[in-house]
Amino acid sequence: MIHPIVAVSCSLVLAVILFTGASHKLRAPHRFARQIDDYALLSGTAVAMAARALPIVEIVIAVALLVPGLRAWAAAAAALLLALYTGAISINLWRGRRDIDCGCSGPGLERPLSSALLVRNGVLIVMAVLAALPVGAIALHGFGLFLIGASVAAVLILYTATEGLLSNQPRLKSLSGR
Repeated sequence: MIHPIVAVSCSLVLAVILFTGASHKLRAPHRFARQIDDYALLSGTAVAMAARALPIVEIVIAVALLVPGLRAWAAAAAALLLALYTGAISINLWRGRRDIDCGCSGPGLERPLSSALLVRNGVLIVMAVLAALPVGAIALHGFGLFLIGASVAAVLILYTATEGLLSNQPRLKSLSGR
């Protein structure tokens, strides 16, 4: 059993991240299809299908994470989706293909593959597993709801700051002459 504050907080964070990721993919579908193709894991037809399906899958999972009765299923699906993304990144890192864009960020925020993405996805998978665990029968009231809001805000601020630093790492290296 897990405390509902932890489960709800993890679910909300994952929902926001999945919604944001889906919006990036839907705003620039051709760019996203090129990113999938760059991974060199799927054929041409499968690339087009994946580029159309993945944002929809992310939205469905994100919405389901917000429904208490679907939370466990949605969290397990989020963990599997993140594991799929992690596997694709791992294969390309193993191939030595660090120069391709991960497809994690929106247009204008190209980010090459790195081991930091594996760590980030690992943390998100742990959050999904926590959200999938059975929840204790504890009613949430004022302070519990405040803790959920505060923890979600804190994690999303930390996530956004980390993503910004990692996205700008290549630019920072070039500016410093490395």
